[in-house]
Parts: sequence; C-alpha cells; structure tokens
Amino acid sequence: MLPPFAITPLYAALCGLLLLILGLVVIRLRQRYGVNTGDGGHDDLARAMRVQANFIEYVPLTLLLLFMLEMSRQPAWALHLLGAGLFVGRVLHAWGYLSSPRLTFGRMIGILLTLSVLGVTALWLLAVVLQRYL
Repeated sequence: MLPPFAITPLYAALCGLLLLILGLVVIRLRQRYGVNTGDGGHDDLARAMRVQANFIEYVPLTLLLLFMLEMSRQPAWALHLLGAGLFVGRVLHAWGYLSSPRLTFGRMIGILLTLSVLGVTALWLLAVVLQRYL
C-alpha cells in the first residue's frame, strides 16, 4: 500500500519530466534556427512552443484537482486511472502535434483524454464538496 498522498506526486513527477522534455525540444529548435524570441517563422518551432504552452495551460490545475481528490481519500485505483489518463493524454498530444500540424490521431486522443480527466476531476471534486457541506 502506498503512503498517504503518494498518487498525485507520482503523476506530477512524470508530468514534470515530460515538461522538461518539451522544454528541451523548444530549446533545441531555437538553437537550430538561431531564434531567441518567438518562433522566427519556423512552423516546427511554433508547434513545439504551442505544445509546451498547452501543457502548462491544462496540467497544473488538473494535478491540483487530482491532489484534492486524493486528500479527500477517494479510491486509489480511480486516482491512478485519472493520473495515468492525464499523463498519457499529454504524451499523445505532444507526439501528435509535434509530428504534424494537422489533427492527428495522437493529438485528438490526447486532447480528449486531457479534457476528460479535467472534467471528471472537477465534477468529482465538486460532488465531494457538495456532499460534505450540504
């Protein structure tokens, strides 16, 4: 059995490593093209920057919601399912969008997984709060 509050830190660490990789992709492309600011008109750099920014737009709040669910002692299996869904969704989104500007299978599934996890964690936490305080 995992110690208390060990589920969200696992997925936060995995997401942190993924963000590090996404940042390194941006840095590598900036170095290749000699671009310090912006995308310099390079489509692949613009996509890499959007992948990194999109990650930042969705992951922190979703992890916070997941942690709040963990603090409220929700079932570990469900929290792992949500955390894994978030991580896999972000990997698929990054892979899909970095490989093509079109809506690829990976990007589409990644978006759906990420939004599903965000929606489920938000609604579940709302239900927990309403149940306890109403």
